[in-house]
Amino acid sequence: MEVFERIKEVRKYFFHDNNMEFANFMNEKTSTTSGWVSGKRGIGKSVLDKILSKIPDVNPTWLLTGEGEMLKTTNNTPQYNEATPIQQDVVYIPLVNQFAYAGYLDGYTDTSYMEQLPKIPFIVDKEGHGNYIAFEVKGDSMNNGTEESYLEGDRLYCREIAPYLWATSKLHLRKWDFVIVHTDGIIVKRIIDHDVENHTITIHSLNDMYPDRVIDLCDVKQIFNVIESVRPRRR
Repeated sequence: MEVFERIKEVRKYFFHDNNMEFANFMNEKTSTTSGWVSGKRGIGKSVLDKILSKIPDVNPTWLLTGEGEMLKTTNNTPQYNEATPIQQDVVYIPLVNQFAYAGYLDGYTDTSYMEQLPKIPFIVDKEGHGNYIAFEVKGDSMNNGTEESYLEGDRLYCREIAPYLWATSKLHLRKWDFVIVHTDGIIVKRIIDHDVENHTITIHSLNDMYPDRVIDLCDVKQIFNVIESVRPRRR
């Protein structure tokens, strides 16, 4: 695999192969990042150094030489919620139901705790790379009576956003709803503003009874995109 192909793998893994997202994160023009993965121009060391600086999870040896795995692996990096394939396009992912919220806050970095969570199948439309978890909705803050509502008991299939991504560049607010693991608990919200400089986000509920709220990202442990929601059958 050539170096431009490895950069393309990085773009695919971290940015869903979206060149605009990749370019914005790297503070480059889209034409520049397209050139990096085209194979039509040489890749200088400064480009590789910038990628490694901006995306510290990438293994430098792999990026520079192709040897080893793309991602760094350390004893402190739990791999519990990597989607586990069971057949083509289907993976098993952990389920955090509403009664497990408190336990998850204490145990999400503990591999043994995560392994004890129930696993449910999830059909993906691309390779199951990334950290996937399903959360069960608790409460009515995201219920405004419309089709876009999330009802209590709905299951949200989510993919984690790496912390350095939301610490250094703006989240894509219009495309996703979010599950936020906060020191005060797990919340399902829309994010209507992301102030990168001041490290805050403004969260919004669909239910008008819940006011918008600004939270400090220092108090946030994880952020997930809501990929899909599933509503259990109700009588």
